[in-house]
Amino acid sequence: MNAEICGRLEIVELQPPPAVIRVAIIEDLKPIREGLSMLIGGTDGYACTGSYRSMEEALEKIRHNVPDIVLSDIGLPGMDGITGIRILKEQYPEMTILMLSVYDDDERIFDALCAGACGYLLKKTPPARLMDSLREAATGGAPMSPEVARRVITLFRDFRPPERADYELTPHETRILKLLVEGHSYKTAAAELGVTVNTISFHLKRIYEKLQVHSKSEAVAKAIQNRLIK
Repeated sequence: MNAEICGRLEIVELQPPPAVIRVAIIEDLKPIREGLSMLIGGTDGYACTGSYRSMEEALEKIRHNVPDIVLSDIGLPGMDGITGIRILKEQYPEMTILMLSVYDDDERIFDALCAGACGYLLKKTPPARLMDSLREAATGGAPMSPEVARRVITLFRDFRPPERADYELTPHETRILKLLVEGHSYKTAAAELGVTVNTISFHLKRIYEKLQVHSKSEAVAKAIQNRLIK
C-alpha cells in the first residue's frame, strides 16, 4: 500500500450547494455513462456538463465547461482514474471529485483518498443515494458507501506505522476525526456529537492545522497512517 500523501489541497469550507450542481462523468462503459447522464441531467437542481469515455478525453475537454463535481470511475482504459484525479486536482484545485467504482479493496480506496477524492461510492449505490451523495459532496461532505466506510475503518485498524506521532489533538478533536474516518459528513458528525455544523467546521480547521493537512481526505489518510484513533 502506498502510504504517501499525494498533493496538498486547500481547506474546504462548509457551504450551501449551488442552485444547480454541475456534474461531469468519467466512465468507459456506455450504458452506465448514459444512464448517469440521464439521471443527473433529468434531476432538478443538477446538470450534466459532460460525459467522457476516458480520463484523457476528460482532461482534454473538461476545461470548456468546468463542473462543480467530477464523478469518476477508477478502472478506465488508458490512464486510470486515480492518476487522472491527481492531475485534475492540480489543474482545478477547487474541483470536487467523487469516485464511483466496482472496487472496494483497500489499495484503491486509500489511493483515491490520498489523490484528492472527497468520497468513494460503489456502482451499486441506489440512484437516490447517489444524488444525495453529490449534494453532500457539493456542501463539503465526504460521502462513502457503507462497505467503503467499513474498509476505511479496517485500514485504520490494520495499519501499523513505525511509531505513533503526537499531534496534540484534544479528546473532542479526536472524536471528530474518528467520525471523519468512519465516513461522516459535517452534518451527520454534528448530529452524532449534538453540536452545530459550524462547531464541527471550527474544530476541523484546528485539526487540519495540527495535522498539517488541507482536506478531509488528507486528514483521514493521516489518521490511518499514524493510528491517531483508538
